[in-house]
Amino acid sequence: MNQVTLQLAIIVGYLLIALAVGLVAYRLTERTAEDFYLASRTLGTVVLLFTTFATLLSAFTFFAGPNIAYANGPEWILVMGLMDGIIFAVLWYVIGYKQWLLGQQYGYVTLGEMLGDRFGSRWLRGIVAGVSLVWLFPYVMLQQVGAGTALEALTEGTVSYATGAGLITVFMILYVVAAGMRGVAWTDTIQGAFMLITTWAALLWVLAAVGGPGAATEALASNPDTAGFLSLGGGVYSVPWILSTAITIGFGVAMFPQVNQRFFAAGSRTVIKRSLALWPILCVLLFVPSFMLGAWAAGLGVAMPDSGNILPAVLAEYTPVWFAAVVIAGAMAAMMSSSDSMLLSGSSYITRDLYRPFVDRNLPDRREDLLARGGVVIFATAAFIGSLFQPATLFEIGEAAFSGFAQLALPVLLALYWRRTTRAGITAGIVSSQLFYMASLFIDVVPGSYAGWTAGIVGMAFGLLVTVAVSLVTSPAAAERRAIYFDKLGAD
Repeated sequence: MNQVTLQLAIIVGYLLIALAVGLVAYRLTERTAEDFYLASRTLGTVVLLFTTFATLLSAFTFFAGPNIAYANGPEWILVMGLMDGIIFAVLWYVIGYKQWLLGQQYGYVTLGEMLGDRFGSRWLRGIVAGVSLVWLFPYVMLQQVGAGTALEALTEGTVSYATGAGLITVFMILYVVAAGMRGVAWTDTIQGAFMLITTWAALLWVLAAVGGPGAATEALASNPDTAGFLSLGGGVYSVPWILSTAITIGFGVAMFPQVNQRFFAAGSRTVIKRSLALWPILCVLLFVPSFMLGAWAAGLGVAMPDSGNILPAVLAEYTPVWFAAVVIAGAMAAMMSSSDSMLLSGSSYITRDLYRPFVDRNLPDRREDLLARGGVVIFATAAFIGSLFQPATLFEIGEAAFSGFAQLALPVLLALYWRRTTRAGITAGIVSSQLFYMASLFIDVVPGSYAGWTAGIVGMAFGLLVTVAVSLVTSPAAAERRAIYFDKLGAD
């Protein structure tokens, strides 16, 4: 068996295992929309924790993360590992627990559905869904870009970029359409554990090959290009930039549809609380080895390959062919576990928040279930077509999506905790912050940073001010059901 055949056999074998788990879950899946979207709200602590963990750990973690550390040092561990592990854990309770209570009482499936009911507005529901789909689409595409570049680099071009991106798309469609949230959650749990094991195994293998962490760190110190990596602030990041990025990613994660819907899927309040307490630990366990691999690779003089991803290069340099393929399979697991959940959530936003309120308000549950499965196919195929054009780097796509979702977070917090929030206020806050942030990305005259603070966090502050100001000068509409957000919402 030649090298490429061995690599592909390992990767395809892993993908088949994930598909098999999804098919087993299909046998237990009820043919209802709620079961397809939320596994009938029955997820336990281990499954909820690992499905959320695996959903967030994507091509951004496995490829963009080591690339950032390779170029600028490992300080991003502070952003992704420590700061965002803590920020999101807090938001998991502040936002997630209240959403779980409301979901139990009123049967909500999506964030847009919850806000639309809160303010008696199908248009707000549609705006939230539309904004979420705008930012979700490129992040799904990011996973396909990552899969395509990973397989092309690993096989030295034998498997083309398009084939690699297409392969992961086909496997995701198969098991997401078949099993919905239950299959996604089960496969995510396996994939999350697999990611942790392979990442640490890769780190230990590389360190053993170069003489241990001391030798790898000495290489960083002795290399004039990387000596600054060893001191906090020795890299290129300013304090405002680090704080801006940490905050926007932390708040953005809480608004990601595939994460936000998991707040509704928990089996009990105990599950919610246990999961958020364990979350920061899992973040550190994954981000430390992946980012340090990139930083140490720079010190060791591993050359960045044409693919632009350092992880396959450092594995090829210091580990056997079969092991490199196993780790890339772990990276594929990260991408699949993100994309499958995004496809499911994207489909629910399309059918639940756009089709149902604007096309057929009396949509039968069985028909909604069928439409949701068809939505997965359409969304995945469209993202695959977009990925063929490789519009930006993995880091650029990921950062834009995180900050775009972060613009929703503060208006949502006000809706949950401030009785005075009005329909006009939250709508104006969401729309204005989104327009501002998009302008910073696509219009040259709008700056991308302000005294070192990113446009993402400036947009969040702008949206908060607009939501408060407009709410103070407008009156709640009669249809707004403010009271439901404060019944039985004690943090016990």
